Amino acid sequence: MQRTDHSGGCGLSGPEELRNNGVVKYVGEARETPAGAPQEELATGERSTRNRVARSILDHGPSTVADLAGRLGLTQAAVRRHLDALVGDDVVEAREQRVYGARTRGRPAKVFALTDCGRDAFDQSYDKLAEDALRWIAEREGGDEAVLSFARARIAAQAGAYRAAIEAASPEERTEALAKALSADGYAATARSAPVGEQLCQHHCPVAHVAERFPQLCEAETEFFSQLLGTHVQRLATIAHGDGVCTTFIPKISQSTHNASASTAGRNPA
Repeated sequence: MQRTDHSGGCGLSGPEELRNNGVVKYVGEARETPAGAPQEELATGERSTRNRVARSILDHGPSTVADLAGRLGLTQAAVRRHLDALVGDDVVEAREQRVYGARTRGRPAKVFALTDCGRDAFDQSYDKLAEDALRWIAEREGGDEAVLSFARARIAAQAGAYRAAIEAASPEERTEALAKALSADGYAATARSAPVGEQLCQHHCPVAHVAERFPQLCEAETEFFSQLLGTHVQRLATIAHGDGVCTTFIPKISQSTHNASASTAGRNPA
């Protein structure tokens, strides 16, 4: 349940653009915003150049404005403008340049380095690492049941905040309270009314790629929702199975038996 995907909070474009190392030559700011260009084209160009600035810092380490301008063929004024935006989006941060040996007179040059958020926006191997670990558990420790036990233990270790949110809410507000707690962990969750119940919708899943291979993660999450809400719940759709939203149907408490076991994860018949 814990949020594992930090890139959603950073102001960078998607991985496809971040992996693009093609050289694009710019001569001054005028080339970045040509007169008469459509607004959408300008916005795309701005994002592309901003990604190049961040990528240059990733490749070369903390850099001054002059360093970046020289490497990217931009004016220093253009670099500063992009850096201001990247700082505002928590992608880079300004630091005092580290000086080795005798310090010269004057203020040390300011350098810009990637934040943890900015670094996580680039290619990472977290999904593959998690999938490899779960495959190892399945092969060495007892197959699918071992993976399910791990998924249950993982959720149980993180259950405190969710349980507190549910217990502080009235019965009719518990689904909304759960949605807010999930959103705080990066799941972009909402609650909405449905016939004879409610639907909990998770518009983002930080572990979707791994859950596609190991649906036990979804199954354990569904069980957890059932335990928290004290009623049987039904998973109607999951991002891991190709749906746009993870959707869980929660019947009205008055029409259900508390502490019912949850259904298995995945697409269940409505």
